[in-house]
Amino acid sequence: MAATKLEKLFRVLSDQIDSTVYNYSIPDIWNVFDYRGEEMLSLPNYQKMVNPYRFFSTLIKEVFLDNLHPGFNPSLSLSMAKQTMPKRKELGGEWLKEAVMYSTMIRASSAWDSDRTGYLEDKNIYQLKETGTFVKMLAMLPLLKKMGVNTVYLLPISKFSLIDKKGDLGSPYGISNFNELDPNLKDPLTKDKMSLDEEFEAFVEACHLLDMRVMIDIIPRTNAVENDLIRDVPEWFYWIKASEANAYEVPYVEGFDRTVTPKFEYMEKVYQSPAIKRHIERFQFDPKTKDPLLWNTVRKAKDIMAAIEKHYDLKVAPAFSDYINDIQPPWTDITFFRMYLDHPKETRKYLDRPEETPPYILYDTIKSNMYHGEQPNLALWHKLANIIPSYQKRFGIDGARIDMGHALPAKLIQMIFNEARKIDADFGFIAEELDPKNAAVAKDVGYNIIIGNGFMMIPRIWEGKAKEFYYQMPYLEAPLFAGAETHDTPRIAARDGGETLALTTTIVNMFMPNAVPFINSAQEVFEKQMMNTGLDCTDNDKYNLSDDDPYQGKLALFDRYQFHYDHPKRWVIPNVLEFIKPIRKKYLPQIKNTQYYVPIDDPYPQFVGYSFYKKTKTRKGNVLMVLANLNPYHEVWLKPSVRHLREASNNQETQGRLLFSTHEPPRVFTQFYDYHTLDLHLGPGEVKIVEF
Repeated sequence: MAATKLEKLFRVLSDQIDSTVYNYSIPDIWNVFDYRGEEMLSLPNYQKMVNPYRFFSTLIKEVFLDNLHPGFNPSLSLSMAKQTMPKRKELGGEWLKEAVMYSTMIRASSAWDSDRTGYLEDKNIYQLKETGTFVKMLAMLPLLKKMGVNTVYLLPISKFSLIDKKGDLGSPYGISNFNELDPNLKDPLTKDKMSLDEEFEAFVEACHLLDMRVMIDIIPRTNAVENDLIRDVPEWFYWIKASEANAYEVPYVEGFDRTVTPKFEYMEKVYQSPAIKRHIERFQFDPKTKDPLLWNTVRKAKDIMAAIEKHYDLKVAPAFSDYINDIQPPWTDITFFRMYLDHPKETRKYLDRPEETPPYILYDTIKSNMYHGEQPNLALWHKLANIIPSYQKRFGIDGARIDMGHALPAKLIQMIFNEARKIDADFGFIAEELDPKNAAVAKDVGYNIIIGNGFMMIPRIWEGKAKEFYYQMPYLEAPLFAGAETHDTPRIAARDGGETLALTTTIVNMFMPNAVPFINSAQEVFEKQMMNTGLDCTDNDKYNLSDDDPYQGKLALFDRYQFHYDHPKRWVIPNVLEFIKPIRKKYLPQIKNTQYYVPIDDPYPQFVGYSFYKKTKTRKGNVLMVLANLNPYHEVWLKPSVRHLREASNNQETQGRLLFSTHEPPRVFTQFYDYHTLDLHLGPGEVKIVEF
């Protein structure tokens, strides 16, 4: 087998070990593999001083390359490398049912102020980058492995636009070229000896060598307002007059007292609205259609957007929410693709002169799962359907989440699935479906899992929403994320209950049946600052840090941001997850198969309990119980029903083993039953894992 890109990276870094770099620090939590270079020094705030070339080359050798065996090709997807393809009639990507997922944004997740100047620099005193890169992210992988993570989910890594950017650095969701990687993720450590593509290849290989799969985020519904496609196919986008761009806004439709989805019965009222009529009148035909001859000259301009504005007075129209009267302002950095080349047939009748009306952005035209034209933009569809295959062929990725896939035409979604699974029959897909009621629909479409609404339900322990969420999951048609936060929500450590609730729910999520444990970037170190003011947020959630913290008010999705890897309790969650990892592994067949799951009943709204029955050869079986008090402030005494345990043991007493508790050490005990109930004490936020 040809040398891997990881081997090349090792050689490139090893050749520079003698470089004069001596004031370079990393957080000690990046040193899970116990690097002990002779130059390493301990620094304040839980940091280590290292030679970065020696540190990263040693990491690559000891953690990854020592696990590289003949016959295993880490540049392929893990299923292809292991030759574990599903049978033809089976749905590919079912490995996601056993996933423990870690969501990471490379730019922030591996960022560190390594020269300790108080600012993340593009080039520090050693000309090294302090924002995150694929190379530096390698240091996080041993930590993820320690926590039991087996799937690394990457927020967008493609090249994005800086026009009308948000924050210091811009949004990675404002994609300007799907097939090029974000050049900001290139690491100066490799100088010009490796390309950015090779560095990402090395990262994927490293994940595969640790038996971790890699998933990416693709955004086929939108593109940056300035993107590489405009030069060739301006007709794929929506245009307004540049001179009127400052007046562009999300239209408000009178007669709706709340935000609503654009149902068919609402659209006549929408189109009758004066605000909507004014909105549609702002749109123009694309520059190529307006003057094809002039376009042949303008498209060659170096700054094409400036040339279009100068010669045509046109500008790409910003996107906005497809909910009627959503309070969100326009998304100024992105625009929608035209999925159809004509107006929706369902609402065309509401236009006065359809043939003369330019393409326009409105709730129906951008909701192309519901509203359809008669001329699908097939050239665009084929372009979008080949994004994932490009990453598969070049990098060997294992799966993808389709951003806003629920709003795309069903035929386009199937094209995306089919093209990916032609290359890798076991390719996995995540649906951006937040409503658990739609799990069956997502599964029928071909998705393996859905995101769900855990981030909304789990933090609401006082209303009993967390208990409701945990107890509904076994009955859903498709698994969903068991996660208390995402990159679009407030942090669980910043919610009522703080770090106690963050630890409790992280443990509970590892054992939820029919669910995929989901850990958001830096959740493991009790990060309190949200990454984006997206879902379920308040105005104050952006300010959860102390006033003297340089990252107060910053959002990792848009700004220079360094996660708080120097948190005094940074090892608590990783150590706990490492301890319970073998317990989860032992009972994983029962956890993912809801046939072996029984909820433990108690009316206390902050109690969650469930058990898993495992047959054995020598006796009737073992029962694993996971028992949790979600109340972070008060202890409780309970008598939950455990009728199934009595039936499994055939006795009024049985020997149990406390395998884990957040409050006390493991021990062996005898449990007595009284009318099929369990005498149970749980401290504030305590989780007990017991095996009978």
